[in-house]
Amino acid sequence: MRVLEGKWKIVIIVQLFAAKAPLRFSELERRVEGVNQKMLIQQLKELEKDGIVTRTVYPQVPPRVDYALSPMGLALGPSVEALIDWAFLRREATGGMPADQ
Repeated sequence: MRVLEGKWKIVIIVQLFAAKAPLRFSELERRVEGVNQKMLIQQLKELEKDGIVTRTVYPQVPPRVDYALSPMGLALGPSVEALIDWAFLRREATGGMPADQ
């Protein structure tokens, strides 16, 4: 579970699943609302170190970097799907109230 700790890691993983294709850093930054660039870089480095995300650097100017789920990250699919289903179910049960109310 330590691999998924942190405010942004699950959001990043969900966005990479939703994209169904590698995402450039700037696109991932747009999709993960509220994260600053420094935090996104840190979280991506940790996910890459833990084998959940792959980072591909293309030798061109300007540099192009793509992020995608690794086979280990893709294996999280059923768990992430179940978590998303649970979140929707919970939102319906609470009448759409935020979690802290």
